[in-house]
Amino acid sequence: MTGLRIVFMGTPEFACPTLLSLIQRGENIVSVVTQPDRPKGRGQKEEEPPVKVLAQRHGIPVFQPVKVRTPDSVERIREMAPDLIVVVAFGQILPQSLLDIPHRGCINVHSSLLPRYRGAAPLNWVIINGESETGVTTMLMDAGLDTGDILLVKRTPIDPDEDARALHDRMALLGADALVETLELLTAGQLYPIKQDDSQTCYAPLMKKDTGEIDWSRSPVEIKNLVRGTTPWPGAHTRLNGLLLKLFRVSTAQESGEPGAVLAAGKEGIQVACGGGSIIIQELQLEGKKRLSAREFLAGYALPPGLRLGKDIL
Repeated sequence: MTGLRIVFMGTPEFACPTLLSLIQRGENIVSVVTQPDRPKGRGQKEEEPPVKVLAQRHGIPVFQPVKVRTPDSVERIREMAPDLIVVVAFGQILPQSLLDIPHRGCINVHSSLLPRYRGAAPLNWVIINGESETGVTTMLMDAGLDTGDILLVKRTPIDPDEDARALHDRMALLGADALVETLELLTAGQLYPIKQDDSQTCYAPLMKKDTGEIDWSRSPVEIKNLVRGTTPWPGAHTRLNGLLLKLFRVSTAQESGEPGAVLAAGKEGIQVACGGGSIIIQELQLEGKKRLSAREFLAGYALPPGLRLGKDIL
């Protein structure tokens, strides 16, 4: 326990293990700041952010500003008199006026090996880009986008078959460990901030629905990485007879053919040609249907060799 007055800022599931670690350590969390409740799903029902649910379960006051940079929001946080602000996947850029409030600074848990993969979706892009290693970085925040001084780095390998959901869950726990270790170093006076090398950075933009669109001219490994990196959202997708077809699990193969053409379909999966080889689809979902294994899918849908998959193929 640090004895510091802490304001925690975070929103999604990824932030919950870090908040829970602070709670379990007995830290003095004076408030949780999170995004507003928002409509979600087909019914557009208002849904509370996971961090809010966790905070309320433990009796921690919650503040949900629409925009944290407004003078009223900044003043509300100033009145909380935090010694330290901890930020994990909050979802809004903090203004300098807010960063200046806590005398021990604002510490962010970022899910990449900074300065690599600054931005909103590093978990996805490290997989899409075929990286073999990632990690979490704690940093002392400044007004830039993930540009603050590095405090602590924890590394982890990426399994060749690991998708973004599985990596997310592992990294959330790793982030919690990194924050706890950072706080221990802070209270011991053993934190030594390191400037980021901007020449080594790359950007991880926000995921969009069309990020998952499959280009069948790409290599088998590139398509497999796209499937892994976009699962569960937005999902790697193509078209089958004009209907949206999402792919959730694939493997690579050597056989080649016309990109997008079905080479074979059987108990081992659905083999589709791409650039320089092919992929074997093992799990998929057709528009309006359930997510199925390839075997289950083929029991009700014939895919003859030569059938083409793709956006403009009908």
